[in-house]
Amino acid sequence: MSAFPWLTYKLQSKKTNNKKIKNMKKTLLAALCLMSGMAIHAQKADVQPTPQQAKEATEMIVLNGSYQLNGLNEANPRAVSVLKAVLGTEQSDKTGFRVVIGERGDKAVNKYKKFIPTQKEGYFIRISPKELVLAGNDERGTFYAVQTLAQLLKDEQLPVTEITDYPEIRFRGVVEGFYGTPWSHEARLRHLKFYGENKMNTYIYGPKDDPYHSSPNWRLPYPEKEAKQLQQLVEVAKQNEVDFVWAIHPGKDIKWNDEDRANLIGKFEKMYDLGVRSFAVFFDDISGEGTKADKQAELLNYLDENFVKVKKDVNPLIMCPTEYNKSWSNVKGGYLTTLGTKLNPSIHIMWTGDRVISDMYEGDTEKGGMKWINNLIQRPAYVWWNFPVSDYVRDHLLMGPVYGNDKHIANLMSGFVTNPMEHAESSLLAIYGVASYAWNPDEYDSDKAWKDAMRAILPGAAKELEIFATHNSDLGANGHGYRREESVALKPIADRFIHSYTQNGTYQPDDFFQLLETFTQMVEAADILITSTENPALIGEMKPWLEQHKLMGQTGQCVLNMVKALEFNNPHYFLRKYKHAKALQQHMFDVDQTFNQNPYQPGVKTAGLVIKPLIDQIFETSVKRYNEKYQATLDGTADYVPHKIVSDVNQLKHIPMRQRGNTILVSPANEVIKWQAKGSMTIELDKVYPITSISIDFGKQGIAAWGKLEISNDGTNWFAKDFAQSKDRIDVNLGKAPVKYVRFTNASEQEQEVYLRQFSINVVK
Repeated sequence: MSAFPWLTYKLQSKKTNNKKIKNMKKTLLAALCLMSGMAIHAQKADVQPTPQQAKEATEMIVLNGSYQLNGLNEANPRAVSVLKAVLGTEQSDKTGFRVVIGERGDKAVNKYKKFIPTQKEGYFIRISPKELVLAGNDERGTFYAVQTLAQLLKDEQLPVTEITDYPEIRFRGVVEGFYGTPWSHEARLRHLKFYGENKMNTYIYGPKDDPYHSSPNWRLPYPEKEAKQLQQLVEVAKQNEVDFVWAIHPGKDIKWNDEDRANLIGKFEKMYDLGVRSFAVFFDDISGEGTKADKQAELLNYLDENFVKVKKDVNPLIMCPTEYNKSWSNVKGGYLTTLGTKLNPSIHIMWTGDRVISDMYEGDTEKGGMKWINNLIQRPAYVWWNFPVSDYVRDHLLMGPVYGNDKHIANLMSGFVTNPMEHAESSLLAIYGVASYAWNPDEYDSDKAWKDAMRAILPGAAKELEIFATHNSDLGANGHGYRREESVALKPIADRFIHSYTQNGTYQPDDFFQLLETFTQMVEAADILITSTENPALIGEMKPWLEQHKLMGQTGQCVLNMVKALEFNNPHYFLRKYKHAKALQQHMFDVDQTFNQNPYQPGVKTAGLVIKPLIDQIFETSVKRYNEKYQATLDGTADYVPHKIVSDVNQLKHIPMRQRGNTILVSPANEVIKWQAKGSMTIELDKVYPITSISIDFGKQGIAAWGKLEISNDGTNWFAKDFAQSKDRIDVNLGKAPVKYVRFTNASEQEQEVYLRQFSINVVK
């Protein structure tokens, strides 16, 4: 018997089938042309990232397996090594297909020098029936030429074409700068190869939870095991033409004295001995003494003059400032202008945009954007783009496309690096898109890059990965207010269905079946991905979310069955599906409570922007109608978080809340909270509860000197509660006082800087 006994709708029309047949014929014809070596219709080379210039290919040539390789002794040896692997067959000095490789100035490519672009890392490729030319403006350009060749070569065939290519943005890559579990050594090795294949030249090593990168052990050398791993990473990065940038984060406890200058130089020397030739110094997410701009500039200039310039083979320094976004910048205080005027011009300054999490745009010198920051720091900013980083929404996987950054601002930035998730493999979807954007922003196609990434990362189940990723792209409510589109194609259907169904109990049949098909695909895609063996590391990361995704799809099927049961006056079938939906809700709760149990945003959330609200509303509405129709009292409550925050502190306005058992929690924040004088945060519970205790950790001593804690059961009459502090922790015993509101205020006349590590309310249900 069908799971949907009422289902008679045909998902595929005759017209649709005819269209598919026609498309299949076209595909088959194209394939036959390629197999036979016939001339093909003109088409652009499908290369990642999109080249600056590429002649349309009108012909395919079949390689015969024998080559004359010219220029091997002069060309970049790393490019030569990849070339031999790509060709993967015998060589001949006198016969075979002619292959020429080299850099500008090499004898082998001298006659092609007028075609080689002059931009750094540029290259020229010519593929003709007679020869293959791979000519770089420099060694890295030659390496990228070979990577392009590897993409063009399919089934021993190459398109006859010419490509002139170079990057628009000088430094492109990844900063491992998130809070949370650092990537594994094996994941980093895989990533470095991926960067080389996609023409990214920068990897900045700066995981916040590496104690030898930050406090308390930044002054100490790495232990032997970690040092050897870093040395291997440096070597693999070099093989893939990636600059391994080692970053240090000393600002939490830096002393502006000769001893710590020597400590920094000493640590740099040890990293230099491991092969590191690129360095960064981070002063982000700190407070106190380490935030002084003049002291930072003085120290960095000292490092620049006494280490970088002395070594000769070390790349320019990169620094991340304390005021690394516009919303946190105090222009009148002069921090950024001090860096701009005092910091050596060769030192790069990183920037996250108008907010901690934001997209980049041109702007102007008065209101914001790239022109605003560049004017202050007197150099093009080095963009640290905080996507797809999820260390502030750790219960989400961010698998959506890369979009939102201005395509015409390459000249306004010195570099563009993405900060990824702690889930290394899952981050590759976004990293692929960033590679495409940063190389050629003008021609960047977000949707194409996203879908190409899936085919590159999981070719055997790319369609299923797309289904999953489509519904796992938004971040949910968060303290930074940064959101992404999700379930885009489904949203108008969902909006139309729920509006009609909640208003009058009707709907368009096509909308119903589109929803049903979506939920069915969610279940199918999850099962296929969970059992895939193609990329175990990726599937392992995604598995809790895949399980939740499947349960969400099954719940969607259930609630639609409930709708149909009401429509056909079948209360028994309704009750079956109601019980199943409740069981699935419990199962989703169990998954949320079991997996990904980090101390910040524990749990597993999926399809939260469009699909879950849709399912919840259908469930609530159908149960309400059933109760009215059959005089029943079924519980129609859907899963939700009933509590909210009201605050005039910008960084706290959008902080999410969650509930774990009898504890109601404000989600912690990674960054320093700048709490203005008289600013407050009010937690409003959904009803009056007996409160046993309140626990607070702001990461600072002396909170009682400026902080005021109040409770209320009506929002009008407030009662201040005295509190004592033990180290950083505040615990307030309330017995079982009836409370609906909890308010914490900076009662002083000065801004206070705190770390929001814990704010929890323990209730009696």
